[in-house]
Amino acid sequence: MKIPFVDLKTQYHVLHDEVQQSWSEILQNAAFILGPPVGQFEKAFASWCGVQYAIGVANGTEAITLALKALRVGPGDEVITAVNSFIATAEAISHSGAHPVFVDVDPRTYTIDVAQIETWITPRTKAIIPVHLYGQPADMTPILEIAKKYGLYVIEDAAQAHGAEYRGSRAGSLGDAASFSFYPSKNLGAYGDAGAVVTNDPEVALAVRKFRDHGGVEKYQHDVIGHNSRIDTLQAAVLLAKLNHIDTWNRLRQEHALHYNRLLARIPGIITPAVRAGTTHVYHLYVIRVERGNRDALQQALHECGVQTGIHYPKLIPFVPPYAHLRELVFPVAQKLTKEVLSLPLYPELTESQIEYIVGHIDSYMKSYG
Repeated sequence: MKIPFVDLKTQYHVLHDEVQQSWSEILQNAAFILGPPVGQFEKAFASWCGVQYAIGVANGTEAITLALKALRVGPGDEVITAVNSFIATAEAISHSGAHPVFVDVDPRTYTIDVAQIETWITPRTKAIIPVHLYGQPADMTPILEIAKKYGLYVIEDAAQAHGAEYRGSRAGSLGDAASFSFYPSKNLGAYGDAGAVVTNDPEVALAVRKFRDHGGVEKYQHDVIGHNSRIDTLQAAVLLAKLNHIDTWNRLRQEHALHYNRLLARIPGIITPAVRAGTTHVYHLYVIRVERGNRDALQQALHECGVQTGIHYPKLIPFVPPYAHLRELVFPVAQKLTKEVLSLPLYPELTESQIEYIVGHIDSYMKSYG
């Protein structure tokens, strides 16, 4: 049996007719840049997230960068974030001119350890970027309380958390602004790169609209030095079509995760994802921990059986060259995770028999290890 890590081809067949019709209209009308589907998607996505404004941009990294700039975070400022994110979070902070400050993570949920945040606050701290990792929101209530106490902005990195909820509110609606990625493999993914900033602040929304389009909202209007970071009309049309399915797809992801949990519970040494009380996890990634045996050997064993897996993430951000000057810092929880985490296939179209096949081979490996 061959089981891909992500199966976008099967999903495409469901959407084929709707997407082809939308794309045909765009191509016939030559509305390639900020055409009508962009505004339609922005309005629909904002409503779905429970916020007033959504602004489509070129990708998720740009979404963080433009949100930071819209909140006037820049050179000389510091931004606190989790150490175990994808590098895009740190890149965006650096592109804004600010400096990332990394914090270790909670050993159960792998999101930022809120108990450590205040330790890293200095007079230069301007914002906190909690990362809603793997599809589960960070613990937002204490983060917002800390931000209020010190006068800091909160920008949610919701790139992996489309539709996740924290105490009844959707990811993206909790901070001063939030960034989303629509990379093709995300729960809500485009057919190329795309992203969005969402917010309830009209001034932030206007600033992002200006920054994404050379500094203005009208042609030849350049109020600030901006970016060329518009969402593509074709991608907006894809996202608008997929938005009608995302709740169903998320529910299927949750059902598959529960099936994994039930089967893996009987295997010693395998730790399944923990879900924080009051939180809805949408399982962009289903990540286990291999506490007994060798994670890399298990990954190789699964590969030999036709099962594709991933590691999210094999290195902490301070251990990649651009941030090597921070390498002397110690993050014991996150560093341990880099040696143990393994992402298993999980997508709406996955079948119970495929999950059982995967778990069966995990069980075989763990028994062989002794």
